[in-house]
Amino acid sequence: MIKGALAAAVTPFRDGGAELDEDAFGPLADFLAAGRLDGILALGTTGEGILLSVAERRRVTDLFLEACGERLDVAVHCGAQTTADTVALAEHAAAAGANAVAVIGPPYFQLDDDALLAHFLAAAEACAPTPFYVYEFARVSGYAVPVRVVERLREAAPNLAGMKVSDAPFERLEPYLIEGLDVFVGAESLIGAGMRSGARGSVSALATAFPELVAAAVREPGADRSARLGELRDGLEAFPRHAALKRVLALRGVPVREEVRAPLRGLTDEERERLDGLVPGWLE
Repeated sequence: MIKGALAAAVTPFRDGGAELDEDAFGPLADFLAAGRLDGILALGTTGEGILLSVAERRRVTDLFLEACGERLDVAVHCGAQTTADTVALAEHAAAAGANAVAVIGPPYFQLDDDALLAHFLAAAEACAPTPFYVYEFARVSGYAVPVRVVERLREAAPNLAGMKVSDAPFERLEPYLIEGLDVFVGAESLIGAGMRSGARGSVSALATAFPELVAAAVREPGADRSARLGELRDGLEAFPRHAALKRVLALRGVPVREEVRAPLRGLTDEERERLDGLVPGWLE
């Protein structure tokens, strides 16, 4: 069962974002382990997973599992537009040895309760007995997963272990803090409040570039630490976030290129110069 502080890991690319940079997965895992994290979520929103083919996502899963070894738990986001692709990815992640599988509600179509339940249940069954997590992020999926669907899934899927909830403010997180389910907070500014209310930990985009800050906020939750992370996140969001996180990693000595998968874009020269000037202060 996953726990604690996890990085929503970036996916390293090369060739303008067209190809995986397989040589960078090991150094990235080394950096995250040295930052005292407990694990990673591969191929989530920060990992650009929805932009990769099924074959590429399988390969990324294998690369992260190899790179992390026994040092870091590896949860794999397997959510896709179709149930068939989601099931195929969940089956592969479980067979490859992932510690957990997470699935977001399919974007674009507004699914009713029965359709959404069927989708999540198919994914949970495909990876059973590997722990399964619903990934709730209304801003990117286009809708919130109703709590009643989570409750119905809990009755039908014995391997439902919890949720990753990236919604904010706290009033949108709180309904998912369901007794008996492990909830991981996505919004770094809510880590302290979430942990005080029973959350199991955090799956954080910032943790991929600032692992030590997020690990400290999870292990010793406090308003000051969460507020600082919230300010850091606000600062980072002034840039194209995926490229900015990769740029910060490079500045910190991790050989990850800035390259992202289109239609995401990289940094302009002006943005890069401005970001470079901010990073030392963020690390103080």
